[in-house]
Amino acid sequence: MPDWTPETWLVAGARPRRPGEPLNVAPTFASNFTLPGDRLYSRSHGTPTSEALEELLGGLEDGRALVFASGMAAASIVFQRLGVGATIAVPAEPYHGVAGIVAEGEAQGRWRVLRIDQADTDAWLDAVATCDLVWLETPENPLLTVADLPRICGAPRPSSTLVVVDSTFATPLAQRPLDLGADVVVHSATKFIGGHSDLVAGVLVTRDDDLVEELAERRLLHGATIGAMEAFLTIRGARTLALRVRRAQATAGELAERLDAHPRVDRVRYPGLASHPTHRIASSFMSGFGAVLSFETAGGAARADEVCRRVELVNHATSLGGVESTMERRAAIVGQERIPAGLIRLSVGCEDVEDLWSDLDAALG
Repeated sequence: MPDWTPETWLVAGARPRRPGEPLNVAPTFASNFTLPGDRLYSRSHGTPTSEALEELLGGLEDGRALVFASGMAAASIVFQRLGVGATIAVPAEPYHGVAGIVAEGEAQGRWRVLRIDQADTDAWLDAVATCDLVWLETPENPLLTVADLPRICGAPRPSSTLVVVDSTFATPLAQRPLDLGADVVVHSATKFIGGHSDLVAGVLVTRDDDLVEELAERRLLHGATIGAMEAFLTIRGARTLALRVRRAQATAGELAERLDAHPRVDRVRYPGLASHPTHRIASSFMSGFGAVLSFETAGGAARADEVCRRVELVNHATSLGGVESTMERRAAIVGQERIPAGLIRLSVGCEDVEDLWSDLDAALG
């Protein structure tokens, strides 16, 4: 990346520069290419569109990026590296898709799994010293616990240990795990990077050239290549990432404060609140606290469902990171039953803060 800020790189990076070319990267709809040439087949060699996306996202993390058909495809490729008998450490309550991958491999006898509370830094340090894969998700979905990345990623470890950080909630603008010593950073580009709830994509970024080549080979073998339109839309969405995150993050902080004082809310989970258990850790290395918060309604699951039905501006929908705000009761999702029954995850979008507050306050009754 040139000597630009991340905000400038998002707008100006990975653009065509030759005279007469389009100003922006265009979608290349092609499965194969005329021979002879360096590019043979899009599944194996990508397209100019996917390459531009990898350049853009790799530069943002000061590493090399590989893009995938989904965030789960990206995560699966990392777990596919593990041999039989490997030991892995994951959060006690990871994203339910990752929890499914882990449970499947465990049931097949492929690996031994340590499930660690995200805030238990000492246990993570022990895992870094002994495990083959350490998988962190921070801020955690949907409890918003922040791991002590400087200590965990910076701890001494065997050369065979891979430390991977799912940084989807933070985005590359709020934390940079590779700078702290992580080997790989994962993003579901479906979320904030794409930003418009109109695509599914994933990305892995690393600074290890050998690892990039290995992961690219696995992506080829498992058919996890991103489509041309999805790559194009992800680039277009990423151009405004800094603007969207700045607005949504400021609004999320304000809403968290107001919800925390609401008589019909029992608890708010947001790393920006001084009352959050990992606020101090988050403040020590994050440049922002993100645009996702969770709150627990008084009255449990039934009341939370009612609040989700009553909102008019906020969308009652799954997923997160779009320009529009969304909310859902997470324990209603299969595989998330251990989440507090009345917990609502709120992904804050780019609407006016007062309009959002009026909607939430009315829904809470």
